[in-house]
Amino acid sequence: MARAFLFVLDSFGIGGAPDAEAYGDLGANTLGHIAEQCAAGLADRPGLREGPLSLPHMQSLGLAEAAVAATGDMPAGWKLTSRPRGIHGAANEVSNGKDTPSGHWEIAGQPVMFDWGYFPDDGPAFSDELVAKIVALAELPGILGNCHASGTEIIARFGAEHVRTGKPICYTSSDSVFQIAAHEESFGLERLIELCQTVRKLIDPLNIGRVIARPFVGSAETGFDRTGNRQDFSVPPPGPTLLDQVSESGSRVFAVGKIGDIYAHQGVTDVRKASGNPALFEATLKATKEARDGDLVFTNFVDFDMLYGHRRDVAGYAAALEALDAMLPRFAKLLKKGDLVLITADHGCDPTWRGTDHTRERVPILGFGPGVAARNIGVRTTYSDVGATLAQHLGLAATANGRSFL
Repeated sequence: MARAFLFVLDSFGIGGAPDAEAYGDLGANTLGHIAEQCAAGLADRPGLREGPLSLPHMQSLGLAEAAVAATGDMPAGWKLTSRPRGIHGAANEVSNGKDTPSGHWEIAGQPVMFDWGYFPDDGPAFSDELVAKIVALAELPGILGNCHASGTEIIARFGAEHVRTGKPICYTSSDSVFQIAAHEESFGLERLIELCQTVRKLIDPLNIGRVIARPFVGSAETGFDRTGNRQDFSVPPPGPTLLDQVSESGSRVFAVGKIGDIYAHQGVTDVRKASGNPALFEATLKATKEARDGDLVFTNFVDFDMLYGHRRDVAGYAAALEALDAMLPRFAKLLKKGDLVLITADHGCDPTWRGTDHTRERVPILGFGPGVAARNIGVRTTYSDVGATLAQHLGLAATANGRSFL
């Protein structure tokens, strides 16, 4: 038997989704546009990064080839690898949404073929009736926000008033989500978690995918900063996923970062929380050292999406990609014969695109491990091929959806 490793580079799309136009995303290309701006010197930030986008380890696996398969275009400043050393290709998303749960669940064998509920774009996001129920059940003096907003912007706008009044900051986005920001000290982290659990029950009939606790610290004088104690309260996947198969076989599923929350902790045996890509990588290394034959280590590297994609920060996104790429050799040294590593993404979030939302894109699939043969797997019809492949690798029954490319 062997071990399996699955890394989701949150929002690292590579363009070319055949249905992008239906989502208003025709031409979106996270990798392509970042590379373009880096090559043109538009993503130079002294002290952070400069020059063309350089991802030597992922490029050696076949990332350029995957990008060309997805869009027909080479990322600016790159060239094809003479002999890619890893599995490489791209995948289409078949789920109806371009959100985090849909992408992750599809990766693990359960595409989301239903439509999520969403809150209105115009006017108050949450109805008077819903707000009244939340205020009454949670014994609140009221709420702030009640709109579509970016998390950092709305905390800057309402943080001081929140601390003064005790009213939590409630907002949404283009995703199917109800987000609640509150100060860890003046409001209390435990109280915020309890509030999110209350809201989760109230909005279940609305088919909203997630309630997210967004704790922060700081003051009006020093500024407010979100902490790593975020917690997501998701509805469960629509059926058994790869994670369920692994745990039911008696092996362990190490959920690093927000993976446990995304899957409503179904099929998860070991939760490893960390804040920021470097800390997530260190937690992944620790889990790798503990993992035994048959285990799955599943990590979401969230910074690409949360810190850079949504904030439309091209230089930050490029620097984060380069930093993670530079870390990969440390991880590779821990691999054993028979291990399989797959790197992919759950959607796009093109930092050059209009608005601040996710973008409908194909995602890369890169694979490697001791003794793993390099091959071009082309463009897969669904993200679920990732889960199907890992299931076969671990000697498990086929996932509900997807085809293995082993």
